Amino acid sequence: MFGKKNTQKISSEQILAALSRVMDPDLNMDIVTLGMISEVKIDGGKVSFTLTLTTPACPVKEKLEQEAREAVLSVPGVTDVEMVSTAQVSSRGNVAGKTSVPGIKQIIAITSGKGGVGKTTVSINLSVALTQLGAKVGLLDADITGPNSPIMLGVGDYQPTAKDNRIIPAENHGIKCISMAFFVASDTPVIWRGPMLDKAIRQFLTDVEWGELDYLIVDMPPGTGDAQLTMCQATNLAGGVIVTTPQAVACLDARKGTAMFTQMNVPVLGLIENMSYFEAPGGQRIEIFGHGGGKSLAQEMEIPFLGEIALDQHVREGGDKGVPITIAQPDAPISQAFRDIAKQLAAQISIRSLQPQEAAPACTEDHDHSKHSHSHSHSHSH
Repeated sequence: MFGKKNTQKISSEQILAALSRVMDPDLNMDIVTLGMISEVKIDGGKVSFTLTLTTPACPVKEKLEQEAREAVLSVPGVTDVEMVSTAQVSSRGNVAGKTSVPGIKQIIAITSGKGGVGKTTVSINLSVALTQLGAKVGLLDADITGPNSPIMLGVGDYQPTAKDNRIIPAENHGIKCISMAFFVASDTPVIWRGPMLDKAIRQFLTDVEWGELDYLIVDMPPGTGDAQLTMCQATNLAGGVIVTTPQAVACLDARKGTAMFTQMNVPVLGLIENMSYFEAPGGQRIEIFGHGGGKSLAQEMEIPFLGEIALDQHVREGGDKGVPITIAQPDAPISQAFRDIAKQLAAQISIRSLQPQEAAPACTEDHDHSKHSHSHSHSHSH
């Protein structure tokens, strides 16, 4: 009886029809229409195919893999399924008047309305988290007058070199990094007007040998000044991320940062609440800066809330030592929180990549997608 079943002729159309019932909950489309399925091969009752996700940091990776496998097994005559799972981050299309950097698929600006909210710490740990999830990542320290990224990434002593008139970036923990800190003495202030800042940022984008990157994280200075204008006006950004604390003053300034991205027609990929709470010895939760201000602001402004990060002494220690917490304690809850946020960020970029480049920044529907995918990120984490 089983022998007869195995000799049933299986067609690739049957396999694709079965797979087309598998929906990506973030992108709201089936995986066949999204072009995720390729190399379908049938050998008797054995079926093999390749599943190509839109990002290695997909928050529903395991869910899609399981559902794809089960869908193929449901086809009459199929006895064995061999699936290769891979990922391919899509590249931004060219936009008139905006710089696209060859080899870099998506550029993400991470900013804050005010200083002191841990934006650089978040930028570095998000970069590491994306790397840990399988992405190729670079970090551009665009805080020209206050560059701290190299110390936190453990490359503070890097002496830049050039090859073929291109600057070779520092590299550590799997992250390529460029910063003004490599070019001036640590005790020398960079006192520049807007045009000089503009030129430096453009050079860091175009004159650095970045190689092939899925994501370039740009650690912006706080506020809404010249550096932000340069990135928004001249660069083909995937979008911006706002970092805030729960504190009312920080949220007020975060609102301005969000409004800046909106006015510059840059998608707001989401908001992160840093220093969200402190867990004291014994498990008591202390909300030093209040709690929930970031999430409330995201809901009010109808942008995705990417997640919250606790206030933790080990995060600060990791930054001082040049070993981010995501490297030093990869299994710690706070490191998992960074990876969950990285998945939500990657999902938002995938959602945006399916929309027209000129689309208005974040809408309510995307916010709902974010909440939906966030519910998966814990149950389907790596």
